[in-house]
Amino acid sequence: MTSAEKTKVIDAQLFSLARYDTQVGTLVAYQGNQEEQFVPSRAYFLYDIPSEAERGGHAHKQLEQIIVALSGSFDVVLNDGQCQSIVTLNQPTIGLRLPPGLWRELKEFSGGAICLVLASEVYDEDDYIRDYEHFKSWKNG
Repeated sequence: MTSAEKTKVIDAQLFSLARYDTQVGTLVAYQGNQEEQFVPSRAYFLYDIPSEAERGGHAHKQLEQIIVALSGSFDVVLNDGQCQSIVTLNQPTIGLRLPPGLWRELKEFSGGAICLVLASEVYDEDDYIRDYEHFKSWKNG
């Protein structure tokens, strides 16, 4: 059993991004060289998402992600095959670090929500588990 197969919902972590307030606005930075973080290999963002839409609906075998609500809010539903947790992201200074091995769904998007995702690896379809029943079997070894 790999470490990702042992990952639990509690392993997802909220953390503060570096914030610098100036007279001409605020800058928020991600420092990917800290011990507990990773240097992103890919970044993408989602926007113009209807409030009733759901995104995600998959797990990763090895990829780590950091999710940030740049604008607006949305819920990240996390599932490890036994437990579920809902994290609401609504501040551009808070990141949610997701280790591999968690099922995730993004829901309840507010108007104008923008979701930024920093990924530890480039896109690799073989890293995805897109069927929840297959995910549960994978988690149970």
